[in-house]
Amino acid sequence: SRGAAAAPSAAAPSAMPTVRPGAVPTGEPAAVSGRRALAKPPVRKVARDLGVDLDSVVPTGPGGIVTREDVLAHQAAAEARVLATYPADDQPWLASGTVSPDGRQTRVPVKSVRKRTAEAMVTSAFTAPHVTVFQTVDVTRTMKLVQRLRQDKEFADVRVTPLLIAAKALLLAVRRHPDVNASWDEAAQEIVYKHYVNLGIAAATPRGLVVPNIKDAHRLGLHDLAEGLAALTSTARAGKVTPRDMSDGTITITNVGVFGIDTGTPILNPGEAAILAFGAIREQPWVHKGKIKVRHVTQLALSVDHRLVDGALGSMVLADVAAVLEDPAQALVWG
Repeated sequence: SRGAAAAPSAAAPSAMPTVRPGAVPTGEPAAVSGRRALAKPPVRKVARDLGVDLDSVVPTGPGGIVTREDVLAHQAAAEARVLATYPADDQPWLASGTVSPDGRQTRVPVKSVRKRTAEAMVTSAFTAPHVTVFQTVDVTRTMKLVQRLRQDKEFADVRVTPLLIAAKALLLAVRRHPDVNASWDEAAQEIVYKHYVNLGIAAATPRGLVVPNIKDAHRLGLHDLAEGLAALTSTARAGKVTPRDMSDGTITITNVGVFGIDTGTPILNPGEAAILAFGAIREQPWVHKGKIKVRHVTQLALSVDHRLVDGALGSMVLADVAAVLEDPAQALVWG
């Protein structure tokens, strides 16, 4: 389960007390207080007939007694809740949210991580003029390289994935086109060119989207880069990402392929000029050396801040990333 505590399912809606609209509760459910519910015999019969647990009903009668109206209101809310959910649903929000009287909505306060993420994305979307370019790439050679590295004893202690090669390809593209590694300082009316690459990796976590970055990734060889990716991923999944981990990023990769998505138009991480979306790798028919063959193919999308990166520069950066993924030996040439 994604929640911090086990969430009740719609199979047992009566476990969630509800007060009928307009009623003023004079007590709490007996299940909470630890005592048996107070109710007259006719009310107990109504509860039995409806299958309602009296101990879970909020009483509104004098002296904390459960009335017939309390039972009917509780049952109505339970029925609405059943209609709005499915018994097997994972509902982690129930642990920290407030259910509406009709059971059809749950309101959860926006937590700090998700709030910061939302504010940053809105700022980015309405401040930086986004432009996105796309390219479809035959990554068969990259997949073969990944398999070889997984069998190499020098990489036995790290996890080798296509994302690792994509990260290296982006770092090489930044080296060839350093103008893409920049930010726009609105207050100072200056363009800030970074002489280092802190490579961000967008990570979806139960707490929301976070973008920690690998500091000085441009200095790392392939093995050290793999270690950095592993450490970053582990920290994000454990919910231990710190503000320092997410600060001073210069360019980002979002791996939408892990969700089976082909491509998208990613929103820039605030303060950065480019973000690369790495799509799912699929076997597809592809013209290779004049013949149609089954090859591993993926789609790349690069969103850029058009104040800093025009269409030509963005296209050249994306073309370089694609060139390395299509033929990883190209990395030896660019070194």
